[in-house]
Amino acid sequence: MRVLVLGGTTFIGRRVVERLHERGDQVLVVHRGHHDPASWVPVAHLHTDRGELSGHRDRIRDFGPTAVVDTYALTRGDVTAVLGVLPEVPTVVLSSQDVYQAYAGMRAGRCESPVPIDEQSELRRDRYPCRGAGLAGVPDDYEKLDVEQAWSHRGAVVLRLPMVYGPHDPQRREDPVLRRIRAGRDRMPVGAGNLLWARCHVEDIATGALTALDVREADGLAVNLGEASTVPIIDWFHQIVHAAGVSLDLVRVPEQALPDELVLTGAPAQHLLTSVHRAQTVLGWAPADPEERVAESVRWHLAHPPRSVWTDEDKRTDESALRTA
Repeated sequence: MRVLVLGGTTFIGRRVVERLHERGDQVLVVHRGHHDPASWVPVAHLHTDRGELSGHRDRIRDFGPTAVVDTYALTRGDVTAVLGVLPEVPTVVLSSQDVYQAYAGMRAGRCESPVPIDEQSELRRDRYPCRGAGLAGVPDDYEKLDVEQAWSHRGAVVLRLPMVYGPHDPQRREDPVLRRIRAGRDRMPVGAGNLLWARCHVEDIATGALTALDVREADGLAVNLGEASTVPIIDWFHQIVHAAGVSLDLVRVPEQALPDELVLTGAPAQHLLTSVHRAQTVLGWAPADPEERVAESVRWHLAHPPRSVWTDEDKRTDESALRTA
């Protein structure tokens, strides 16, 4: 298979490209050249902004893609910029479970949707969830609903992704726990910690993407990916501590005392728990054991710590919260 990958040099896209190469596919990675991994797999690169892809028609025709994976479409414009250049071949698009109304409810502190959420659950009523937030690298017109709609007439498989963790995760999902471990802390403030938010390791997401390329029965479908069973966030934190092989006491404190990075450990009005039945039955996809995947991720992140350090202000904030326990 000759696969053209849009994006594909960071985190999820990076692992998808590596897996495609490992199984023997020919790959052309289209990206701006800002995040070329060092000592990476020997795949072809086309350095260009996707908005300027039309200027590279000859290169794409010469490559002759038989499949496309879009790993980094954030807006409708990101999709419309490439549709006229790419051939109509099997396509997989990475979307997000933030398209569901349950996501809006979770952010607003209201119960908006029953769980588990499947692909027929209500989609988000309001558009542009990041508008005005000033998030680095996220445009105000970020909208995965627009991305899905723009790709729909091509019969693309839309993979709706949960909270994804693992090696090279730029958000370092485990870091609220790991940064305290690296600082030698023995107590950590937490809330009720009963949030159920579907998660999945990047390796299993990559497996889902490759499988979706191969299974034509999935064409035109939206498919949720995620763990087959999801534990509350407090149990996920305990898994992280256990995988790190340390002693860290998770201390329950009042929700209003929680540091900002730990507000997700409060008591939510809305869960974001998704069903992966369609992925299991249509794709034949099954993720690995979550506890084993957490251990793999923790080992990688401990071996590759971020540059940020634990500060005196971090210590004061934690100690202030712990005094309210």
